[in-house]
Amino acid sequence: MPRHAIAIFLFTAVCGFSQQGPFAKGLYPVLEKADCHNCHRSNGVASPTRLHFPDAGASAQQIEAFGRSLVMFVNREKPESSLLLTKPTNRIAHAGGERIKKDSADETAVQQWIAELAKLSGAELAKALKYREEQAQGRGHATPRIELRRLTHSQYNNTVRDLLGDQTSPANQFPPEDFVNGFRNQSQAQNLSPLLIEAYSAAAEKLARNAFRGGDTKGLIPCKAATPVCRSRFVREFGMKAFRRPLESAEQKRYETMMAAEPNLIKGAQLVVEAMLQSTSFLFRLDETNDPKWRPFVTATRLSYALWDSTPDAELYASAARGDLNSPQGVERASRRLLDHPRAKESLNEFVSQWMRFDRILTAARDRRKYPRFTRETAVAMTEEAKLFIGDLVWNDRPFMNLYTAEYGFPNADLAWVYGVDPPAKEFDRVSFPNGSERAGLLGQALFLAITSKPEDSALTARGLFIREQFLCQQVPDPPAGVNTNLPPVTESRPQTNRDRMSEHATNPGCATCHKLIDPIGFGFERFDAVGGRREKFQLQFAAQRKSEAGSRRGALKTIDLDIDSKGFVAGLPGSDFSSPAELGAVMAKSQECQECVVKQYFRYTSGRTETPADRPMLRKVFNEFRDSQFKFKQMIVALMRERATSDSGGTVNVASHHPAR
Repeated sequence: MPRHAIAIFLFTAVCGFSQQGPFAKGLYPVLEKADCHNCHRSNGVASPTRLHFPDAGASAQQIEAFGRSLVMFVNREKPESSLLLTKPTNRIAHAGGERIKKDSADETAVQQWIAELAKLSGAELAKALKYREEQAQGRGHATPRIELRRLTHSQYNNTVRDLLGDQTSPANQFPPEDFVNGFRNQSQAQNLSPLLIEAYSAAAEKLARNAFRGGDTKGLIPCKAATPVCRSRFVREFGMKAFRRPLESAEQKRYETMMAAEPNLIKGAQLVVEAMLQSTSFLFRLDETNDPKWRPFVTATRLSYALWDSTPDAELYASAARGDLNSPQGVERASRRLLDHPRAKESLNEFVSQWMRFDRILTAARDRRKYPRFTRETAVAMTEEAKLFIGDLVWNDRPFMNLYTAEYGFPNADLAWVYGVDPPAKEFDRVSFPNGSERAGLLGQALFLAITSKPEDSALTARGLFIREQFLCQQVPDPPAGVNTNLPPVTESRPQTNRDRMSEHATNPGCATCHKLIDPIGFGFERFDAVGGRREKFQLQFAAQRKSEAGSRRGALKTIDLDIDSKGFVAGLPGSDFSSPAELGAVMAKSQECQECVVKQYFRYTSGRTETPADRPMLRKVFNEFRDSQFKFKQMIVALMRERATSDSGGTVNVASHHPAR
């Protein structure tokens, strides 16, 4: 069976088709084979267009409704001019190129479906045209519910700090977390491995021992006598803070019994702390619940870990107990209070570090011959500048879309040379970019330019991918299996710029479709090298070979300078021709796709999952508030916290295998 046929069969099986409709039997397999769905989906590179394929798991009815909705691309008077035909066959310029061969059986299937759609009229036609509106409203889709989320390593460190006063950051020694959907806190990647379980056990033992080293010096035990009343109070109060909710009666009794087995009050408390730190009720936090008595505490926990990256404080627990968090107004008040605390700045920095992929630059190496001044300190300075730059926009209530247009940065002495400026009098002080630098916003700063580069040079594809995925929230399809990604080597006899070498992508059918969507973005950044420094020429160096009696040896370097063509564009983004970071930044700041992506990225980070069709109404409401506030990031945070707390709690339950009461 051909590969595409197998894929269609599996897709059909997963979607649960019992009886395929005419679209699923006819044109849908043709469009699937043409890979149209890879770009034309809610988070695809063609998401700004009107054509959106159903998301994974769509029902047979939704597939058929989508098929009928294609009538919006049909010219009823001249069917042969229908966009449904002329776009995929590339008769009209199509960013994805020719997806359906002209004069083929697949084209015939398109023509036949166009003929069927042209017959729609009256109520049938009206219903078909309403499909897009219904999808935008999330109709027919359930909101995924993730009841339990494991503490991330960052959250674990912050939680034991605030719970026990421990500053040792034990989670730094845990097995590393994987990036999924752009972040390290996504629920689908939060399984417990044997190594992580062992690490939790060792950390709990050490934390409990350190907490009572020299006695109860941190005031964890609220009483002094080893009496049943004292033990009960300690278990109840510490358990409330450790589990982020009141203990069940069975839990209370179990931990009291454990503590009573040790006559010494301190040693008994240490046993309880060690046990609680290994409980799934500590390691996993409730993020959703149908139980009304736990809901205020779940809301408190969600707010605290979203805005502080740590456990709730006493005031937030008190708000939950009073029922203050049961109203939108109460959630908004609590959110604003949390945002005014220094912990909120630490939490924002964690979000920024993952969104901007600090890990890539902190583990990066550069060719020492080409970039001798790039050091570990330079890399750290790049991340610090990005945190200060974004923090300045957020905490000073500046329009957040200045992220792409601001004509300044926050370098220190280790970074100033990249920008060609004098070191600021104060480390990481605000410094204007030099005139003619063509820099603006994050796209013109060293961090973005460096993390999207290779050790020896810039990387066109990496820069295009980063902008698509991180700033436009668009997923570029993976390359076909078996495609040779190697480009022709550069030789002294045939010197080429990166742009010239990448022309192979445009001519290779296996590469062209996707690379036409990403490489042209990278073209516009070619005046900036692998550490973010500006260059006027593309420089190639070749070592001359000298012969001697001892054999060949490398001689002096020969340098060849080539002109740089930095004209680029973002396919699918109107008016996006650009030739510098500043020019693209101006386009992106005004782009609704880019503006909406800010909301989506923060939603993904705080929710631990990607958005679904059912989330669209909520996200649209949050985006509208973000836009109406002149893009104030704090207002967006408050709106998202409020709407998440008050949104419909119905949906598909996705519960981890660990019961919260254990």
